[in-house]
Amino acid sequence: METFDLVRIVIFFIFIVGFLAKFVTKMFFPDNKMSAKFIARTAVFASIAIILYIVPFFKFTLPIFPSFLEIHLDEIPAFMAGFAYGPLSAFLVIFIKTIVKLPMTSTAGVGELCDIVYSVAFVVPAAIIYKRKHNFKGALIGLGVATLIQLVVSSFTTTYIMLDLYVLLYPGLTRDIILRMCQAINPAIKNLGMDFLLMVVLPFNLLKDAIVLVVTIVLYKRLRLLFKKIEAQKN
Repeated sequence: METFDLVRIVIFFIFIVGFLAKFVTKMFFPDNKMSAKFIARTAVFASIAIILYIVPFFKFTLPIFPSFLEIHLDEIPAFMAGFAYGPLSAFLVIFIKTIVKLPMTSTAGVGELCDIVYSVAFVVPAAIIYKRKHNFKGALIGLGVATLIQLVVSSFTTTYIMLDLYVLLYPGLTRDIILRMCQAINPAIKNLGMDFLLMVVLPFNLLKDAIVLVVTIVLYKRLRLLFKKIEAQKN
């Protein structure tokens, strides 16, 4: 994708996401007064998240995991929005990028449902903790707690709910087929219960979360003066 095309896409999504952010806040948060600045800046982060979520260049798989598990970095802008503008901004970034992606789904919406559940469990707790403890230590504590929450939610939800949804919605797909896909990577996997959770889902999410956390911490350290300035303006 050419740089000019990417810039056009980002500009387009800023306008679209700004409208969606305004709509969502009025529908679901009618008592929360949103400034135009808050909506516009949340829209910028949401637009970046959308690019990272839908452009294939920014997503990748790893040969040590089944091909249906894909690493994408769209949670990073949500973390930045949460640290800068609070948990509501983080939630809006996650919600809007998922809504934009839904018409392009290749997973009957199951993948997007997984992503929104896991992203909210990952990003929003960190933003809530950081809002209460507004410094680098607070960011680290928030990220640590959020990682634990996300790992528990993603591991058990994927293993005991989402696999059955995939089988239900995809004609011809069975649990046996999924198991064989996993065994092609790791023959030690004997079932789609605890073996799948401990040898596939948990290590995959640990690695994905580690990548997201490292990038988030690096960006936070570069942008924390901006976050302090934003917090001072709020007060």
